Amino acid sequence: MSRIVIADDDVNIGRILRDRLRGLGHDVEHVLDGVEALRLSEGADLLLLDIEMPRMDGFAVLESLQGLASAPPVIVITAHGDMGKAVRAMRAGAYDFIAKPFDAATIELVVRRALETRGLQSQVRTLRKELGRKHLWVRGPDPGMARLADTVERVAPSGATVLLLGETGTGKEVIARALHQHSQRAEQPFVAVNCAVLKGELLESELFGHEKGAFTGADRARAGRVESARGGTLFLDEIGELPLLVQAKLLRLLQEKEYERLGSDRTQRADIRLVTATHRDLSAAIQDGSFREDLYYRLKVISIRIPPLRERKDDILPLAEWLIDKHATELARVPPRLSPEVQQTLRSYHWPGNVRELSNVMERCALLAGDPVERGDLPEELLQGASNPTTVVTDTPELFALGYNDAVTAARRLIVTRALDQAGGHQTRAAERLGVTQPYLSRLVKQLGIRREDN
Repeated sequence: MSRIVIADDDVNIGRILRDRLRGLGHDVEHVLDGVEALRLSEGADLLLLDIEMPRMDGFAVLESLQGLASAPPVIVITAHGDMGKAVRAMRAGAYDFIAKPFDAATIELVVRRALETRGLQSQVRTLRKELGRKHLWVRGPDPGMARLADTVERVAPSGATVLLLGETGTGKEVIARALHQHSQRAEQPFVAVNCAVLKGELLESELFGHEKGAFTGADRARAGRVESARGGTLFLDEIGELPLLVQAKLLRLLQEKEYERLGSDRTQRADIRLVTATHRDLSAAIQDGSFREDLYYRLKVISIRIPPLRERKDDILPLAEWLIDKHATELARVPPRLSPEVQQTLRSYHWPGNVRELSNVMERCALLAGDPVERGDLPEELLQGASNPTTVVTDTPELFALGYNDAVTAARRLIVTRALDQAGGHQTRAAERLGVTQPYLSRLVKQLGIRREDN
């Protein structure tokens, strides 16, 4: 049963429509003017609206309903032969029209189609909400994440280009989706591209598309991700891996809002909001010539740092409980509780893989562990890492005899050297102990002048 409002100052026509629609099983109310029609339209599934009415005519009602997310579809009632008003009403947002005098079959058909459209719109809104909940990031009491969430909510509607900075696994794509969902482009596509996966022509084609014959294997024309994201958000993950040639084309896209498909000389206009992300130090990449400085400043109109999980100790347990509930539900199992020993272990681990690693551990527990989850249900590497946390020297008297910059450099060198010693010179294991990526540690070793014999 649908709720339908009829607005017509002709009592007889209103009664005929009301009785007919009630006979079809609908909840129907008849009013005589536009003011009442507007008041009752909130929560209605359909509005049948006459154009000529006292107090407020049908066009004024249509204008008032424009832009309201809760506005019902409107079927305009017009006099026979008055097609000009019907066309004007359709342009003002009406779903359809019926002309007086009308027959029962026409009323039933038009009303049924309008209600089906209303039902589909409701399903789409529900699915979008579910998708939004899927990509929400869970945060606990950590004040840094509260500030990050506030920044996302303030930046999202602006349409500004955003650069997300953070280690692998911190949830950069989740934040990018949140920026999209809170933006004016939320109804349009969100398109994600990992720049580290494809190289050369394949990456250029993925972004900008190509014409038939543009390169070997291009047997047909293909639209790129920029075109697919028209009107929405394009998210470029691992932007630091973008080749210099493609960087130049991306810079033009940002500056001129133009691009060409690979193998084409026809310029196309771009209508996208660009969000990028990287775990790399782009300032260092500029210094070594692998990243364009002009592109860097175009990308970081707004930069947002996403803290690693080890800096958010108070968020670990809320995240773990949310993730194990999520994975257990997907597996059609009752979510298990985390024992106090497991909770302590999770908090003491340094999480080099960040939220992604925590999610994997909770998925394993949801699948294999009993209730409650015990310490023995956790992966061995997690147990070892939790029982042997990386030692960080916090009070070395010799450092205080140096100036600030020299002291910071000396402390960083000491920390990295000690981690390498504890890992037997193995950089991957040292990086895990420090909670950084191996490429980042390798750059640190080079920048700090740590020679092989030092470790």
